[in-house]
Amino acid sequence: MATKHPRVQVTVDPELAEAMAAVEPHPSSRSRLLRDLALRGAEVVGEERRKRDEAIEFLCKVADGEIAYDFEGLEKVLKERHEMPCKRPPK
Repeated sequence: MATKHPRVQVTVDPELAEAMAAVEPHPSSRSRLLRDLALRGAEVVGEERRKRDEAIEFLCKVADGEIAYDFEGLEKVLKERHEMPCKRPPK
């Protein structure tokens, strides 16, 4: 179908085929599935970048003394955690 938007050619290699099948084994439109996956992936990557930027900003404020931080307390917690790690349920 003709479109005014540019097109992209994507090779469905084994890795991509596996990812597509995990989401929708028999899509009515592979193009639509790829578009939806790309949009969702961009959303996730954007959120990861925002979180990383926020973390860097927080660390810079700690380093600049704008945010009080108990380094001795952190050292104690890390030591205790090393001696007795948390038992977390598997994800």
